[in-house]
Amino acid sequence: MTELPQPKPIRDYEGVDRRRFLEEIRPAGQPAVLRGLAQDWPAVQAALRSDEEIVAYLKRFRVERPVCAIVGAPEIGGRFFYTDDVLRFNFERGTTLLDPFLDKLLRDRGIASPLAMAVQSEIIPEIMPGFEIENAIDLLPMPTAPRAWIGNRIRVAPHYDLMENIGIVVAGRRRFTVFPPEQLANLYPGPIELTPAGTPVSMVDLERPDLDRFPGFAEAMTAAQGAELAPGDAIYLPFHWWHAVDSLEPVNLFVNYWWNESRAGLGNPYDALMHALYALRHLPPEQRDVWREVFDHYVFCAHGDPAAHLPAPAQGVLGPPTPERLERMRATLAQALGRF
Repeated sequence: MTELPQPKPIRDYEGVDRRRFLEEIRPAGQPAVLRGLAQDWPAVQAALRSDEEIVAYLKRFRVERPVCAIVGAPEIGGRFFYTDDVLRFNFERGTTLLDPFLDKLLRDRGIASPLAMAVQSEIIPEIMPGFEIENAIDLLPMPTAPRAWIGNRIRVAPHYDLMENIGIVVAGRRRFTVFPPEQLANLYPGPIELTPAGTPVSMVDLERPDLDRFPGFAEAMTAAQGAELAPGDAIYLPFHWWHAVDSLEPVNLFVNYWWNESRAGLGNPYDALMHALYALRHLPPEQRDVWREVFDHYVFCAHGDPAAHLPAPAQGVLGPPTPERLERMRATLAQALGRF
């Protein structure tokens, strides 16, 4: 059996403030562990005292509004994923009030193989208004609402977000294994249309990687980084970095902040990807090669500004993305797509 390398440590920082994050850490474009960033949060202090204390603290804020939850049988071992045929998920979705969900986490702590349970990506001001005021950070480049991730010992497959991310461990411990975007092929993404949470996940089981089926994963591991976070620790994940997340305790709470500074009014790149799959992927190879060059030139500006040689009034869709120009492009696309 091939011995895979261990992930390199994600770089640690201590005493991080807004200036250091925005001027040093974020521009480096690498994941970073921000040790003790939220150590003074009341929620973190409650979690450090006991599971019962953090549950009681959360119940102070909750509203009588259902939250979305996912539940998997004990047999999945906490790994939310696909069934063997990759046509369905191995968990069920539903809704619950927060209080009974939290109570069940406490009750199940002594069970060797409990149900895998998680409340994921709930906007905190909507389910626990006031929590975000007592527990806040001052690092973000733009306002964004925090989200809560609550559950027991679960495993989330490597996936990526179309945003930047700061996440904070409030209760429990979390292990992160991260991979840079260029490891896409070596992580063997699953279906685009059927995803557990919006973006494709890696088909590789990090605990038991099948290198006969996924040989490139050995290369991915040479680029992997990892870290274990305790209550009060935070992690910064740059745009599109793959990350696998293991929750290591029977009661876990994670709070994260997503943001994306791309210009408002632009189209969704995933829509463009789907159209490219439809229009380009099955062309003859020699035609795909030509279109790759065309996209490099016009879209990715591999040779500089493709409109630099044109007078400004003649640049059309190649010119600056003014609101009027973006609206004309949307109208043209809508008309073209309406013919399909």
